[in-house]
Amino acid sequence: MSDQVPVQTFVVGIDQAAVLQRRAVVSKGQRRGAWVTLGIGALGIGLAVYALVAFQGAGMWPFSLLLIAAMVPLVASTVLALRLDKERQRWFAANELPPVAMRMSPKGLALACEGAAYPVFLPWAAVQGFKQVKIFGQFVLELKLKPGIGATTAGVRGLDQPAVRSVVKPSPLLKPTGLYLVKALDQPVHVIDQALKHFSDGKSSIVS
Repeated sequence: MSDQVPVQTFVVGIDQAAVLQRRAVVSKGQRRGAWVTLGIGALGIGLAVYALVAFQGAGMWPFSLLLIAAMVPLVASTVLALRLDKERQRWFAANELPPVAMRMSPKGLALACEGAAYPVFLPWAAVQGFKQVKIFGQFVLELKLKPGIGATTAGVRGLDQPAVRSVVKPSPLLKPTGLYLVKALDQPVHVIDQALKHFSDGKSSIVS
């Protein structure tokens, strides 16, 4: 470990070309999913309205209203997803990618999040580590916080930024996209895992 991780800090850089490609894939996937969701919601509402008109007096109105109520969250999720994607693209166009994904030190973990105005900082007591998952056909690292950790937790900085909330604690109506694309990082996953364990005294790690 001593020949791979510096005593005071460990830096993981970003392959910017890979990140740009990932952005395009995520944006396309989210927009496609949003429109499909909107189609399902609109179809359900349309059927409910048709039933109200076509079967007047048949006692269908409670079921129609229930169907409409069930479809409204789908429509709302579409609006939320498209608005979030538009805001991300606007921010990406106005800001350059950071050269560094994360920094580890004895004090904690600093994370550069896409679309965030400044890095997130988490003391080790707040970090469980990362989970490696496959999303949109590519492996990504999802940040895992300790239970009860939030933007107002002592020592935590940056979790309240909208771009951070969209990937660290995504809305239940949105599919998570992960924090880092594995192939865009300039350090292998097993080395990052060793560094996490080293600086956190074994309290944080990467799990699959």
